[in-house]
Amino acid sequence: MGRTILIVDDEASIREALRGVLEDEGYQVVEASSGEEALSLFRREPVDLVFLDIWLPGMDGVDTLKIMKEGNPLVPVIMISGHGTIETAVRAIKIGAYDFVEKPLNLDELMIKTERALNEYGLRLENIRLRAQLEEERMLIGESWAMKELKKQIHLVAPTDGWVLISGESGTGKELVARQIHALSIRRDYPFVEVGCAAIPDDLIERELFGWEEGGAIHRGKFEMAHRGTIFLDEVGDMSLRLQAKLLRVIQELSLQRLGGAETIPVDIRIIASTNKRLEEEIEAGRFREDLFFRLNVIPLKVPPLRERREDIPLLVNHFLEYFSKKYGRGTPCLTDEAMARMIQYPWPGNVRELRNTVERLVIMVLKEKIELHDLPRPIYTEEEQPPSTLREAREAFEKEYILQHLEQFSWNISRTAEFLGIERSHLYKKLRAYGIEPEKRRRA
Repeated sequence: MGRTILIVDDEASIREALRGVLEDEGYQVVEASSGEEALSLFRREPVDLVFLDIWLPGMDGVDTLKIMKEGNPLVPVIMISGHGTIETAVRAIKIGAYDFVEKPLNLDELMIKTERALNEYGLRLENIRLRAQLEEERMLIGESWAMKELKKQIHLVAPTDGWVLISGESGTGKELVARQIHALSIRRDYPFVEVGCAAIPDDLIERELFGWEEGGAIHRGKFEMAHRGTIFLDEVGDMSLRLQAKLLRVIQELSLQRLGGAETIPVDIRIIASTNKRLEEEIEAGRFREDLFFRLNVIPLKVPPLRERREDIPLLVNHFLEYFSKKYGRGTPCLTDEAMARMIQYPWPGNVRELRNTVERLVIMVLKEKIELHDLPRPIYTEEEQPPSTLREAREAFEKEYILQHLEQFSWNISRTAEFLGIERSHLYKKLRAYGIEPEKRRRA
């Protein structure tokens, strides 16, 4: 179904002219000749854009605008002003009007403003939907030390306007971190625009980013769409060197030219980028520009892989079980201790994305109240791997691996490791003996 535009003007000739050009472009049009009639339509029709004349019989355009904005502040309203009403149009913009056009109408200018207003409205609606989805799914789940630290960093970074570079393996949730930063930022009421640098072919991504002009038509790129909001460059390490150079110029100057255009367009944006590559190694190999790296890497954040926060796996599994059971209208199953133990032990090379997909599959395919060990899909469950038989064994295996990891981090210094883990040295020594870990031998090795 096409976008619906409401035209409010007491001159039938104006309404007819606007209707003709808008319907030619595929829009649906509804009309009103007064403010009162317009408000009645606005309340009962799903309207995506309003053209509203300032001078109307009875209730004028400014009063009509105030009531529309109280009812739905998101729908863009473009004021139609005659000669001598520019000051009134500016006052309307302060109230919440999106823009204004002057009589006699320039239809080319009008179509440019129509496309721009509808694009921004669509992005705002999408932003609200995604924010609600983020709230619903609560994907940044975890009470591990690593996740607590990441959440703390997000809350510190989000209210600033600093540019962020998020690193982490595929499937760890880098996009969700970016969306949460935006949702907590001062730009949260403006668009969050995502660019999949690895998904868009190199010969098209320049047009996608910067827009283009052709035959009098203007196509806005992602940077323009993100004006006053956030642009998320997902997997920026996959950009070609040629495009990296163009991107660097845009972010240095915070302005751009559309392909085929001559106008220099300023943009006010916050940039968040992500990568699953080690960009320092890419720089050494000549595949990534060092100057671009320094521009993007103002605030580095790292999203830990799932194998480094195994204690979060039961929380994630139970969350996804509830989420997908609700989505598919089914009762929420649970995992037996043996099945959960195997989920904890499995290394999850695809991280949270793989875990999420696995749980969705279980909810769809296993129609039982309890999901057992043999119900888990390969390669998560294979008899050859002899998974731990109890949840306790899986937790102990994880704890041993976790302690070893941090002993290595602190060069087998027991005091520093114990302090980092938040336990007494004597307690750490007891755990080392229980797990057969001999620090003296390790230090001499």
